[in-house]
Amino acid sequence: MHSGRGMTQSSATMNRAPLKRSRILRMALTGTLGASGEAEIDSRDKPFLLRALQIALVVSLYWVTSISMVFLNKYLLDSPSLQLDTPIFVTFYQCLVTSLLCKGLSTLATCCPGTVDFPTLHLDLRVARSVLPLSVVFIGMITFNNLCLKYVGVAFYNVGRSLTTVFNLLLSYLLLKQTTSFYALLTCGIIIGGFWLGVDQEGAEGTLSLTGTIFGVLASLCVSLNAIYTKKVLPAVDGSIWRLTFYNNVNACMLFLPLMLMLGELQALLNFAQLDSAHFWVMMTLGGLFGFAIGYVTGLQIKFTSPLTHNVSGTAKACAQTVLAVLYYEETKSFLWWASNLMVLGGSSAYTWVRGWEMKKTQEDPSPKEDEKSAMGV
Repeated sequence: MHSGRGMTQSSATMNRAPLKRSRILRMALTGTLGASGEAEIDSRDKPFLLRALQIALVVSLYWVTSISMVFLNKYLLDSPSLQLDTPIFVTFYQCLVTSLLCKGLSTLATCCPGTVDFPTLHLDLRVARSVLPLSVVFIGMITFNNLCLKYVGVAFYNVGRSLTTVFNLLLSYLLLKQTTSFYALLTCGIIIGGFWLGVDQEGAEGTLSLTGTIFGVLASLCVSLNAIYTKKVLPAVDGSIWRLTFYNNVNACMLFLPLMLMLGELQALLNFAQLDSAHFWVMMTLGGLFGFAIGYVTGLQIKFTSPLTHNVSGTAKACAQTVLAVLYYEETKSFLWWASNLMVLGGSSAYTWVRGWEMKKTQEDPSPKEDEKSAMGV
């Protein structure tokens, strides 16, 4: 009797394991890693005005950091006054700055306890090898992002990289065989429509870069893959995002060096007229600082609001960034071009709302249906 019951419990545990892995992967694909839908801090004891002020400051910090980083990277990658054609080197330097900052903060936390809260970092080659698959995807993500920004305007940048949500759903189906609700598919259809309309309008205005658009699509794919591999690799670094950031950037620096050599960027850098310019290195280092800071302020915004609010804030930030780019570069855009941006932003916002609504329903009724149980058992 006891043996039979033990076998039944063991079988149930084995059947739950694939379900658990599927749930984790699904959370990665839908961008809800570690998301409870609620702010992580308990702010009930704080006055409303103080909470509102904190949230406003954190959201503003996220907006300023993210928008500044995009404009600064555009300057470094495609400025007529700079004329630096080494996008891989720019990305490599930003990874180097992030690695040094992580190590510096770790050393400060060790030498002066209580000064800063940061995990202890020691380079372990076994951990570096475990993180390597994610690092390859990470390299693709940041490289394609920068290459897209190099070849397209800042105003079109968000549309060019707008297919991340679509790839999330596609990978959910291919890897999990997970069907998607009609409403989620509808929002993806709006995003795809906005993307194609934006490409069409860029072509009509004579500003379309097919190369930059392809890099944007590849960047979107890598962002989706990065979410999957991040969840998979986190146990190797004890669940620490900062340790993962450190190993990711160290691996990236090592892999970028032969890539720069093969593409001839080291020679181009040696021939660069402003290589000894203090202004150039200040801007490069500032770009690295913004690259490091964006990870921190993103986590800070999620902490003080919620993952859902963070996605909404990101969409609103993209809208503001597009308007600022059009004004700053004194561009004139057609009604359909603006419509394409609104379709992408509206579709992304609608998808965020739909996913939040579906997750809430799942939490209220977490038990799977009978046919879903059978499928899981198989």
